[in-house]
Amino acid sequence: MKKIQMVDLQSQYSKIKNQIDSKILEVLESAAYINGPEVHSFQKELEEYLNVKHVIPCANGTDALQISMMGLGLKPGDEVITADFTFAATVEVIALLHLTPVLVDVEKDTFNINIEALKKAITPKTKAIVPVHLFGQCANMEAVLEIAKEHNLYVIEDTAQAIGANYTFSDGTVKKAGTIGNVGTTSFFPSKNLGCYGDGGAIFTNDDDLAHIIRGMVNHGMYKRYYHDVVGVNSRLDSIQATILRIKLPHLNEYCDARRKAAEYYTKAFANHKNIVTPITSSFSDHVFHQYTLQIIDADRNALHQHLLDSGIPNAIYYPVPLHSQKAYADSRYNEADFKVTNELIDTVISLPMHTELDNEQLAFITKTILTFLNK
Repeated sequence: MKKIQMVDLQSQYSKIKNQIDSKILEVLESAAYINGPEVHSFQKELEEYLNVKHVIPCANGTDALQISMMGLGLKPGDEVITADFTFAATVEVIALLHLTPVLVDVEKDTFNINIEALKKAITPKTKAIVPVHLFGQCANMEAVLEIAKEHNLYVIEDTAQAIGANYTFSDGTVKKAGTIGNVGTTSFFPSKNLGCYGDGGAIFTNDDDLAHIIRGMVNHGMYKRYYHDVVGVNSRLDSIQATILRIKLPHLNEYCDARRKAAEYYTKAFANHKNIVTPITSSFSDHVFHQYTLQIIDADRNALHQHLLDSGIPNAIYYPVPLHSQKAYADSRYNEADFKVTNELIDTVISLPMHTELDNEQLAFITKTILTFLNK
């Protein structure tokens, strides 16, 4: 059996190696490393894939979030609501801009932002909501948009883990994750469903004026060289990463399907086990399975985690500490009773190997190892 990896980027690369190597060499020979033709071509191709008017490439997903908030004109002291159960980048940029992060609980079945908790968190200082499409499926965006409209709030989608996912509205309208709110963001970190071979990110919007502001912000606030119209940052996707993403973008749906196939194997193997809760797919979003995350109930999750490692099966706890308990973001405003689900999840979740190259032999070994441990 081939060695099991949490994400097998080497095998994925081997299938497109000739294209990748050839195109990287072309970029090197062109010496157009920053804002070159490959970046502009990728931008247009991603706009077409997402059916969105504007894609603004940038250096990474964290920058994408920060620049989006800057572009919307959020001011120090403005409150921004987001989910407590997610990676720190989402709240990190809020704090960096001297905005006020407001963390709320999540749904136990989808791990995404709890709509009732969101409603309760709104105050006169609230200016934006950042729904995180965690692990590969969209938050309840129709409900989020209704709340945002009622309270005149911006919606910034964190799509770092769900690029390629589709959201279906109650009227049957379908939109891609990241294209639903005022602005969407994503990361092209190598392990993402659409990942480059370094750092990269992008911002999406259908708002022409916002897109114009952000295009200047990512490049030192310049629209004309050496003329700085807005306060900006240095956050650009380089041409080598862009050419890699151009090659991988036509495979994105195929990559998502391969992840879904692996997820189906896991779910079938674990069906109806008393100690395992498998991830669900909500009625309004499909799932692209950036992660396949179980909840281990009435059993020792930590012992299972170590047993899998000892058996040569990588796995991870996403996330071991909620944001409201992190030293950097702890705040006396928070009440533990308001984070019931998050506080349960940190003790029960475990994420299994999930990538495009998993084969049935590997999946059988992983599932058998887990079931044997829990059934002993």
